[in-house]
Amino acid sequence: MMSSFTEEKKDAEADSGPSGPPKAAEDVFGDETNHDIRYKTLSWQFVSMLMIAEIVSNGMLSLPNAMAAVGIVPALILTIFLGIFGLFTAKLLIDFKLNHPGVHSMGDAGYTLFGPIGRELLSAGTIIFAICGTGSELLSGQLALSSLSDNGLCAILFLLIFSIATLLLALPRTLGRLSWLGVFSVASITLCGILAMVGAGTNPVPDRVLNATVPNNFPNAFLAITNPVFAYAGHFMFFILISEMSRPEDAMKAAWVLQGFSTTFYVVFSIVIYVYIGSTVASPALLSLPPVWSKITFGIGLVNFLVAGGIYSHTAAKLVFVRLFRRSHHVHSHTFLGWFTWIFLCFAAVAIAFIFAAAVPIFSDLISISASLFASWYTYGLAGFFWLHDAYYLGGGERELKRRWFGTTLAVLTIVAGAFICVAGTYVSIKLIVDAYRDGLVGKPFTC
Repeated sequence: MMSSFTEEKKDAEADSGPSGPPKAAEDVFGDETNHDIRYKTLSWQFVSMLMIAEIVSNGMLSLPNAMAAVGIVPALILTIFLGIFGLFTAKLLIDFKLNHPGVHSMGDAGYTLFGPIGRELLSAGTIIFAICGTGSELLSGQLALSSLSDNGLCAILFLLIFSIATLLLALPRTLGRLSWLGVFSVASITLCGILAMVGAGTNPVPDRVLNATVPNNFPNAFLAITNPVFAYAGHFMFFILISEMSRPEDAMKAAWVLQGFSTTFYVVFSIVIYVYIGSTVASPALLSLPPVWSKITFGIGLVNFLVAGGIYSHTAAKLVFVRLFRRSHHVHSHTFLGWFTWIFLCFAAVAIAFIFAAAVPIFSDLISISASLFASWYTYGLAGFFWLHDAYYLGGGERELKRRWFGTTLAVLTIVAGAFICVAGTYVSIKLIVDAYRDGLVGKPFTC
């Protein structure tokens, strides 16, 4: 894959104006030597920690339930395959970023691929998915606080408390300021998972049922496998993370650490929990542990829920902030307008997530819909477009695509896979909502 522009491509790229991406060969944050606020400070080690903190969170806790729904063999095959597939698409995404240093977000990538419409669609999708991710972490934090206090307060109050804490963590202007929090978050979710496995192993469910495979209809089976599919759904913020690296060319090292750690941990965690709890395992799996173990693991995992929520809301705010002030002094200077806008954007991201989490009884299902619509493309399908675009425009056009027929075939199959996950996941998620309303399972907004 090409790692840099040809001179002809550098000259041909046009500037899209103040609100669009800069010339493709121009780094998004430029030379920061004399700036007050410097973004490009992250090492690949810290980027890997932030990636793990964001991805290995709620997704991990739902995997044992998915294994119970489809059986241990299909679940394991799918988890391992998606880990490898996610590494492959991460490679295509990182190559695209190195070829186009001016790409800061999926919106910028959408502009490069599809023009202004692509920019707006992929920018909106990133913001929606990041806010839904924030809301998911807020609900996890609410559940953890309720469990630790034996429902000592109204759940809405716990949600509000956790939202305020999440907002505070999102406020640093640069991801470098969050880097050490990423380390603590990874330690938190790792220890949470280890203790959950210990708790399950020391308190196995009597007469538990274990299945190698479970016959199921398509909606139920696909609903179950969306858990491992979206357990890897973190690629949507890779461009933003890589843009703040001191050496973007090291990004693939972070991707190797992310996929290696997450795939290994997912496999071990889901097998151990499922083997000791069986087919009745809940989602999140911590709810299936004895009360003491549930409280311990929720208490430790609370750090990860908090940091992950902060990263998600930071991502939504950062995309809009850079879009508004790109190439202006507000990005790198401590101006009133810059800080006021940044704080407002972070507040808006968390506030919207809080409102959705508290007021929409089917919010968890809406998260599934947003993941199906957007994460299916950000994590999988778009990577194929990235490869085809650069092979065509930075290579030799159609002749290059034909010459590199194997890569072209893989790229097309990647696009097809993303499209299938998008359509099938959206269908299943909508069906789940319809069934919930039909069966009277939908609760009321703003209830304890």
